[in-house]
Amino acid sequence: MQFIIKAEKRVEQGTGASRRLRRAGKAVGIIYGGDKAPVQITLDHNDLFHAMRKEAFHASVLTIDVDGTKETAVLRDTQWHAYKQQILHIDFQRVDATHKMHTKVPLHFVNADIAPGVKLEGGLVSHAITELDVECLPGDLPAFIEVDLKALVAGASIHVSELTYPAGVKPTLAGETVVASIVKGKGATEAAEGEAQA
Repeated sequence: MQFIIKAEKRVEQGTGASRRLRRAGKAVGIIYGGDKAPVQITLDHNDLFHAMRKEAFHASVLTIDVDGTKETAVLRDTQWHAYKQQILHIDFQRVDATHKMHTKVPLHFVNADIAPGVKLEGGLVSHAITELDVECLPGDLPAFIEVDLKALVAGASIHVSELTYPAGVKPTLAGETVVASIVKGKGATEAAEGEAQA
């Protein structure tokens, strides 16, 4: 999925200026990195808010159109209001198509319902991590990585080294890191104990 975000260079600086912009329905942010100077920007808050509700936005190479100049970047950080659904500040980092980057990619867990540990043994899936730090070229960045749980039995785990990665994508976590496991359900444990005592 391609995201093109419209932005304008921010001339006014400071807390007061940021507050006025937010009242006018704008979000403030910055684009940094690469061999160019950081650029302070303003964006339409509603457009940005709706884009951020899409999972792919958080793991995509974005095109930011700043007054007609296109920047290629990834989302790095977002500061939210303590209790309002309002973005206070957003950070984007420039990426270069020829240089590898590190970023987090969401994990999509599939086939939990047919895993023997769940279906036959009444276990529960425990997610140790829900996103994974990967290294790749911007053009190889996947929107997500699939975690197939169909073979897991109760008490078993799936590790970083057992996942399937798209070409050019490499995890930065150690291979033995647990991604998910199936924990024996209380009912299943009690039934097993009852059988052992009989």
